[in-house]
Amino acid sequence: MKNQTKFLCLLLIAATLSSCVGKKKFLSLTDKQQKTELSLQEALDRLKDCNNNLAKANQNANDWKQKANLKDSNISSKDNILAEKDNQIADLRAQIKDLKGTNKNLLDRMSDLSVVSRTGAESIQKSLESINQQGKYIQSLTSKIQAKDSTNLVLVMNLKRSLADVNDEDIQIDVRGGVVYVSISDKLLFRSGSHNITSRAETVLGKVASVVNDHDNLDIMVEGHTDNVPISNSCVSDNWDLSVKRATSVVRVLQKKYNVAPERITAAGRSEYVPKIDNQTSLSRASNRRTEIILTPKLDEYFRLLEAPPGAAAGK
Repeated sequence: MKNQTKFLCLLLIAATLSSCVGKKKFLSLTDKQQKTELSLQEALDRLKDCNNNLAKANQNANDWKQKANLKDSNISSKDNILAEKDNQIADLRAQIKDLKGTNKNLLDRMSDLSVVSRTGAESIQKSLESINQQGKYIQSLTSKIQAKDSTNLVLVMNLKRSLADVNDEDIQIDVRGGVVYVSISDKLLFRSGSHNITSRAETVLGKVASVVNDHDNLDIMVEGHTDNVPISNSCVSDNWDLSVKRATSVVRVLQKKYNVAPERITAAGRSEYVPKIDNQTSLSRASNRRTEIILTPKLDEYFRLLEAPPGAAAGK
C-alpha cells in the first residue's frame, strides 16, 4: 500500500512535471508562431509596398516615355516652324533686294530728270502750246462740220417741203457722207432713150433751183446714170453718151431757165457703172436709170481750212 502510494505520487509528480514541460514548449511554439505570423505580415506589407513602388515606377516610366514622345513631337514642330521662318526671312531678304533695286532705278530717273536743261523745258512748253493750238483747230473744224450738218438738215427740209407734191417713187432726197442727194427718176425727166427734158420735169427742176439759189454757198454736181442695157441710135452712141447728155440737159435748164450760176454747176455721166441695185429685173433697171443732183458745200473753203496751220485756224 505504501509502495502504491509512493508509485502514485511519483506518477503524479511525473505528470505534473510532464505537464509543465509541455506547456512551456506550447507557449514557446505559440510565441514563435506569433512572431512568424508577424514576420509574414511584415513581409506581405513589404511585398505590397514593393508592388506599389513597382507600379509607380512603371507609371513614371510611361509618363517619362510620353513626355519624351511629346518632347520629340515639339522638337519636330519647332523644327518645322523654324524652317518656315527661315523661308520667310529669305523671302523678305529677296523683297528688300528688289526694293533696293527699284529705289536705285527711281533715284537714277530722278537724277536724269534733274538734268533737264532749260532748252528742254522750253521745248516741252512749245509742244504743249502746239497741242493746245491743234486742239483749238480741231474744235474749230468740228464746229464748222456741225454747221455744215445743220445746213444740210435745213436744205433737206426745204427741198422736201418744196417737192412735197412730187411722187416719192420719182424723187428721193437723202444725205450720204455729209452730202445732200436729190435723185430723180428718168421717167420723170426724159422719154425713153432720149435726153430731152419733159415740161413736167422742168417744173420739178425749177423747185430745186429755187432752193439752191437760196443757198449760194453750195456747189451743184449733176450726174446721169443708166441701166446696163446697151443703147445706140442716131442721137446717142452708148450709155456713156446718154448719161452725159442727160446731165448736161439738166444743167442747161438750171442755168438758162432758173438762173443758177453756171460756175457752181458740174455735169457728169456715170453710165451704168454706179447702180443703186443690181440690174436683174426691169424694176431694178428702172431704179438705176436716174439723174442725181448732188449739193455740196464749197470745197475750196474746206480745203483752205485743212491746209491752214493749226495756229491760224484757231485764231479765226
